[in-house]
Amino acid sequence: MKVQKVSPNIGAVIHGVDLSKPLGNQQFQEVHDALMENLVIFFRDQTISPGQQKEFGARFGKLHVHPAAPGLIEGHPEILVIKADENSKRVAGEEWHSDVSCDPEPPMGSILYLTEVPPDGAGDTMFANTYRAYETLSDPIKRMLEGMTAIHDGEHVYRGRYANDRGKEYPRQEHPLICTHPVTGRKTLFVNRTFTTRIVQLRKQESDAVLEMLYRHLETPELHCRFQWQPNSIAFWDNRCAQHHALWDYYPNRRYGHRVTICGEKPVYRA
Repeated sequence: MKVQKVSPNIGAVIHGVDLSKPLGNQQFQEVHDALMENLVIFFRDQTISPGQQKEFGARFGKLHVHPAAPGLIEGHPEILVIKADENSKRVAGEEWHSDVSCDPEPPMGSILYLTEVPPDGAGDTMFANTYRAYETLSDPIKRMLEGMTAIHDGEHVYRGRYANDRGKEYPRQEHPLICTHPVTGRKTLFVNRTFTTRIVQLRKQESDAVLEMLYRHLETPELHCRFQWQPNSIAFWDNRCAQHHALWDYYPNRRYGHRVTICGEKPVYRA
């Protein structure tokens, strides 16, 4: 297996791994270690079935079922269909976010496999390193944020996006602004434009101002990498220390794939 970095701070392409075959213990550990080091890893020229995608994801933990999106593939409720075409009014992931951060136990990671991509290099996904986002804050801001929590709400994100959601309740949860990664022990900035609505300990105007500052900081280009999709490519990102933003610059062209998400744990802050 060969690991080729795509930027100094985040992202690497993995060569020499065929994900249509079960990973041996050593190969699994190498892939796991590459993910922990690079936050998001990419695979090219993969041909896998929904079952094989689920098998790969399940090596890393229990598979997550999305709280809002209906299962569109019979027998595979864990598969989230990612689809956009000439009829789309919106697409998933147009704002910087960490997947389903409104859950009480947000996902550990997500594995997206695209089989159809737009022409001319459109439809890229950008990824941000939230370790570096925390580390590059000034010391006074770090001290201010320690111990603070924020509300992550799925209601405004999911309501009306999917059919037949009348009476459905979407998750809403309070998480620390600064979290400690359970594997690496590094601190990460855990707020995002999509789901985070309010810092609990601040007045609304104060919360809005601080969150906007943090969002702009997370959007600093030096924290990012950009992945150009090709047919049958895979991106696997660690939601605990990376955010992503899907560019919708390809309307009315088609983009199609499947995402598997891995369950995580309750975010915590350890001083």
